[in-house]
Amino acid sequence: MRFSRRLTPLAHNVCAQMDQAKAEARALGRTVIDLSLGSSDLSAPAHALAAIEQSFRDTTSHGYLLFAATQNFRLAVAQWIEQRFGLQVDPQTEVLPLIGSQEGTAHLPLALMDPGDIALIPNPGYPSHSGGVYLAGGEVYPLPLYPEAGFLPDLTAIPGEVLRRSRFLLLSYPHNPTTATATLSFFEEAVAFCQRHDLVLVHDFPYCDLAFDGYRPPSMLQADPKRRVTIEFFTMSKSYHMGGFRIGFAVGNQEVIRALRQVKAVVDFNQYRGILDGAAAALTGPQDCVQAGVDTFQERRDKMLYYLDNLGWSVPRPEATLYLWAALPTPWREDSIGFCTQLVRETGVALAPGSGFGSLGEGSVRFALVHPPRVLAQAVTHLGEFMRVKV
Repeated sequence: MRFSRRLTPLAHNVCAQMDQAKAEARALGRTVIDLSLGSSDLSAPAHALAAIEQSFRDTTSHGYLLFAATQNFRLAVAQWIEQRFGLQVDPQTEVLPLIGSQEGTAHLPLALMDPGDIALIPNPGYPSHSGGVYLAGGEVYPLPLYPEAGFLPDLTAIPGEVLRRSRFLLLSYPHNPTTATATLSFFEEAVAFCQRHDLVLVHDFPYCDLAFDGYRPPSMLQADPKRRVTIEFFTMSKSYHMGGFRIGFAVGNQEVIRALRQVKAVVDFNQYRGILDGAAAALTGPQDCVQAGVDTFQERRDKMLYYLDNLGWSVPRPEATLYLWAALPTPWREDSIGFCTQLVRETGVALAPGSGFGSLGEGSVRFALVHPPRVLAQAVTHLGEFMRVKV
């Protein structure tokens, strides 16, 4: 059998390697404490679950769901955008439901790129951001993110010949995996840059609410209120803990939304209506659940930093996300996948190797704070034992 050359750049998959290592640990009888995936362990809001249950009992909700039938959800999104960011958007032309924001960022290159076109993608960054480009036959130009620059790209360093072939710039702040944040003024510079170079500005914004100590992340839409060049992706997985329901949405430039909608039209019929009903209820209902989640993850952040500091591992204090991004001790600085696979096989503690987020992620690991403090403490105890033996 012959397969598409598009699969070649996708062959290296750190997540698959870690999944295999976790399976081997379980086969050895170890209890796995999985801190490698950013999948919230908190419950979806009760009012969202009630709306899903009500829809489930309505047999008219069991059929295909085309775009027109998503209107109630799109109206809820527009209402939420206005309340959250003070912006008015058209739910008919500037809002698009998604089967998770990852579906949107992965399909968007099919709408924007021809083979040989370039996408400007940060390194390190979330793996699916590059994966969609490769599936579209495009090329990735990596934008290096360095800690001394606050993990912000230097847009002025992109060569002119690269810009001439580029179709879009992708950013994502608060950033996964580094937890870095960006200011509204940086976003305004990015909007102006994309306008000058005829680029679409794509902003993946899953951690819009998961911010601590009073910090409120700005939306890229606030830097481009007329949506001249911007499309922004949101998910219900983090703020509302609905990851398994696979529900997100895009808001932005109506031409870009229309193009992405054309791609979706040949891929899916949208998800089950009850899920959209639940998501609409989450967006328009009581929002105390969002702050409760933020408080939970802030507590976990503080305690995990304390546990690691007692271990002698100094880790930066993030303003946002549900992660810690930690430089590995010297013996493992050039082999994050080796460190993580050996750690989970021998202790059951699973972390995400930095190399899975790009070449500049090597030398670091990501902790996902998706367990209560007592379990995080157990993980650090196992981690300390492992590191003492290996040193």
